[in-house]
Amino acid sequence: MKILITGICGFVGSSVARRLLAASDDVELVGLDNFSRPGSEGNRAALIDLGIDVRHGDLRCREDVEALPQVDWIVDAAANPSVLAGIDGGSRQVVENNLTSTINLLETCRRTGAGFILLSTSRVYSIDALNAVPLLEEDRTFVVDASRWLPDGLSEEGISESFSTSAPVSLYGATKSASESLALEYGAAFDFPVWIDRCGVMAGAGQFARADQGIVAFWIHSFCEGSPLRYIGYGGTGHQTRDCFHPHDLADLLRKQMSDYDAGGDRIYNLGGGRPNAFSLATLTAWCEDRYGAGDRAIGSVPETRAFDVPWVVMDASEAAERWTFRPSISKWEIFDEIARHAEANRTWLTRSAA
Repeated sequence: MKILITGICGFVGSSVARRLLAASDDVELVGLDNFSRPGSEGNRAALIDLGIDVRHGDLRCREDVEALPQVDWIVDAAANPSVLAGIDGGSRQVVENNLTSTINLLETCRRTGAGFILLSTSRVYSIDALNAVPLLEEDRTFVVDASRWLPDGLSEEGISESFSTSAPVSLYGATKSASESLALEYGAAFDFPVWIDRCGVMAGAGQFARADQGIVAFWIHSFCEGSPLRYIGYGGTGHQTRDCFHPHDLADLLRKQMSDYDAGGDRIYNLGGGRPNAFSLATLTAWCEDRYGAGDRAIGSVPETRAFDVPWVVMDASEAAERWTFRPSISKWEIFDEIARHAEANRTWLTRSAA
């Protein structure tokens, strides 16, 4: 099976590529990346050494996409992944990066019949609806208050695929939502398989350490390197909560989806660590203090909440579990430890990857 992975030199793309190769002798990988992210160039040589055909190109450029070899599946892992993308004047850029690029890939699928898997995001879900989720504080972590009325798509297990996607969702979320719709329409109109994976927070060693794009890596590397940290919003206590999962668990699911070529039914699935892998910044801080010591470090506090922030997102992946027995095999504690070991071996990772 020949697979194209876009954004292959990013954290998710490179992690998925390594896992797919390790799991099967019958996989041939082609990768495309524009190397715009600090740190991505560092993955290039290692992937080439694994026998991957890594190419430099811009997905926004139709000619670059049309020059790629024919493949059986395309895994679209290329995007500007920040919920803050575009609000500083770069709105057109985020639309072109995240939507125009997807259209060019879908045109390739139309011509060749290749299957298409879009790595989408939890941030297609409504910001207003997420801010309205009834929450309690337990052990410095937000959890759903199940004693109150819960809207459609919400339970103690997290948000399901039927949770509200009404605007606002951010420009980033809107581009991913539009990409989802176009992918489904292209697949139906031109008869090629499409899967949409709405991913929660992915984390692991080697993730580019930025607060808006890789919060777990950013937090642990900052602790390890002695860089300042702040709790922002929701009272400045660090109770805001997410769930995380490892790209290796994503890659294992992708293999099953690529074998489910002709299956019908739903095409959109939530993926994440769920309640077992949920954590708050405060609990992540406590874990870091256990490993590195608290010392005289003080976490800054900014009580005011920013636009586009949400207090709690936990993904209910029960639909994927039912269809493909998707259950993350790597716990949050194992993910934290993996990142910490990488941080201890790469003491300048923040400056190398977070520009």
